[in-house]
Amino acid sequence: MDIATLVGFLFGVFCIVVSILLNGSILNFYDVPSMFITVGGGLASVFISYRVGELAKMMKVVVKTFVAREPAPEDIIRRLVEMSQKARREGLLSLENEAEEIEDDFLRQSLQLVVDGAEPEVIIESVDLELENLKLRHERGQGIFRTMASLFPAWGMIGTLIGLINLLKYLDDPSRIGPSMAVALITTFYGAILANFVCTPIANKLALKSKEEIQLKRMMVEGVLSIQAGENPRIMEIKLKTFLSPEQKAHYDRQTQELMGAADRMRTSSDSTAT
Repeated sequence: MDIATLVGFLFGVFCIVVSILLNGSILNFYDVPSMFITVGGGLASVFISYRVGELAKMMKVVVKTFVAREPAPEDIIRRLVEMSQKARREGLLSLENEAEEIEDDFLRQSLQLVVDGAEPEVIIESVDLELENLKLRHERGQGIFRTMASLFPAWGMIGTLIGLINLLKYLDDPSRIGPSMAVALITTFYGAILANFVCTPIANKLALKSKEEIQLKRMMVEGVLSIQAGENPRIMEIKLKTFLSPEQKAHYDRQTQELMGAADRMRTSSDSTAT
């Protein structure tokens, strides 16, 4: 799971629990009717808003987004540079075996189009359609959580109204005032927590990860088109590094220098052994 998400969730729970315990008890914030109204009502509205099949698919996308780890952009650039060097030496058809070994489906399909001799316009049109559909799928996943972020507080207010109505109805019975008042207040608390601590942050994280994934795939496309055009690998490397942040560029340069140093040492060692 994304470490920042896990840390943020645990820290948020810690802050809420500590703030409650400093002035009261956790049991004061546990109310079954309030849960039924806020959580149950919010989920009911979500099921009304979306089809069941669509919800199941979008939840799979959400889980994959948080669990799956995207390849490092530096590794992708290095792989593309190596394939560019091989294509200049042996031709584009030599990349067919390379394409079969690539784990990333998007990069493999894009490279396969190059090997199959597709025109650059066809490749660009194909990947643009793929990225547009990817963006729409991500936006639907974000939309579910943004919908829940708007519905849970609304159902919290409905619970508050129910509690206040019961409170006014049983003013002559002091034993009923406390439970009614608890429902009136705790439902609003549940709705605010679910919206601002769970749903909105998840929607924001999904939007961020979607932008990062699309940016990474656009970098892949740029590299594949450079390979097809027969661009100098060094020029292609400089172009692809523009997709990296300053920290990623520094990390990429350090790794490249380390790999070159290791290769030089191996050559020196093999030359001395041969001598």
